[in-house]
Amino acid sequence: MGLVTGEQVIEQLRTVNDPELHRDLVTLNMIKDVVIDGPQVTVHVELTTPACPMREQITKDATAAVERIPGVESVEIEFTASVRKHGAAGDGLPGVKNIVAVGAGKGGVGKSTAAVLLALGLSRKGASVGLMDADVYGPSIPTMLGLEDAKPAVRDEKILPVKAGNLKVMSIGFMVERDKPLIWRGPMVHGVVKQFLEQVDWGELDYLIVDLPPGTGDVPLTLAQSIPMTGSVVICTPQDVALIDARRAIMMYNQLNVPCLGIVENMSYYLCPKCGNRDEIFDHGGAEKAAHEMDVPFLGAIPLNARIREFADQGTPEDTFTKAPDEVIRAVEEMAAATAGQISVRNLMPTAQPSLSIE
Repeated sequence: MGLVTGEQVIEQLRTVNDPELHRDLVTLNMIKDVVIDGPQVTVHVELTTPACPMREQITKDATAAVERIPGVESVEIEFTASVRKHGAAGDGLPGVKNIVAVGAGKGGVGKSTAAVLLALGLSRKGASVGLMDADVYGPSIPTMLGLEDAKPAVRDEKILPVKAGNLKVMSIGFMVERDKPLIWRGPMVHGVVKQFLEQVDWGELDYLIVDLPPGTGDVPLTLAQSIPMTGSVVICTPQDVALIDARRAIMMYNQLNVPCLGIVENMSYYLCPKCGNRDEIFDHGGAEKAAHEMDVPFLGAIPLNARIREFADQGTPEDTFTKAPDEVIRAVEEMAAATAGQISVRNLMPTAQPSLSIE
């Protein structure tokens, strides 16, 4: 029996597809090293995101493929991760690989909460993440992150984001009095969004999550026309009226050539903390059905849970990942992982140019 060679291992790995990207690991340049020690083979795989939801499947498939080589007795798969850059991202914010808008067709669906949980979920997996609060009429991010008294510093004529743990955060809420209403017309909103994009030193980021105001107004339009975005995530609740508005939001992003990465159904159902009974207060499953009908991914269902609300009110949303019920933690982590997976899928596709024809 001959010695196992690196060429044999690579050929076998050409038969293993990434379950989301639907291409083989070798073509995707995910195989970074192969170490052979007699009958033992170690394969170094570089994932396209540290939040990869398919790590276990890749391990299983790659191990099985290499074990088919005569003479191989054991296989070890080692992982690292490097987030791929959206094709045109460097044209807008150097150093920022992906810009993801989180929007909703209407208010009251937990959009800002979902944006914070998405940012934290990606960061907890090891990604470098920024969170831009572009909801200029209702900037709630500082409160939710316990940053109400924070003030951004300025260096070399650039605004420095405020740090919340590992997150880099910017919000108009840092620059106005807490209870002062922002009575602004479109051009003023446009100016703030441009400032947050052009005058903030975001540094090196894998993901910049942008929390948009609800609806289909000035801010999404300004963002889409100002900078290349990887895609959008639409948050909705299961009621028919919320789903109607979510469909409108998806259609708006389509018109702006901003691909919809998927839909998240928030407040999907209620779990009684005492008896565990599940109650579908706002109906259930409507967002998944709408996603299927509109041919966009469904990114997950987040339960209605008092702990999520409590942690956001207290400015400690990261506690959701450690102190919430297991089902809630699992739902939030799966939503973040599914979003990261769709970003990786999008980055393999041709880049569409933002539409400039909408007034």
